Amino acid sequence: MSPQVIIVWGASLTGLGVLLGAFGAHWLRQKLDSQALEWFQTGLNYHFVHSLSLLVLALILIWLRTMSVPSSSGFLPHAAIAFIVGIVLFSGSLYLMALGAPRMLGMVTPLGGLAFLVGWVLVVVSIARS
Repeated sequence: MSPQVIIVWGASLTGLGVLLGAFGAHWLRQKLDSQALEWFQTGLNYHFVHSLSLLVLALILIWLRTMSVPSSSGFLPHAAIAFIVGIVLFSGSLYLMALGAPRMLGMVTPLGGLAFLVGWVLVVVSIARS
């Protein structure tokens, strides 16, 4: 995955986070109970952290390539994929449960958390090898 593609994903997911945040603040706050709002907010927090992290990853990739250190950046595109998967699974499952999906969907949430952790491990390994 190229830095440009990672930037598109990061910017798109960050924009989606803004939209969902506004949706939550202006519409859901009046319609959901406190548990559902907590799920929604947790999903939104992780969504934002990792969508912004995608943008940072892209900048690191660009910087490493500018410095002619291509071998160390090998895992960073995979970390970006892990962050995207994490947003979809972790945040997505929490959003859906907040909106009324069966609680059974909560079994997917830890898989998204695992994807986030894999992404961070890949970042550490990639940078440590540079």
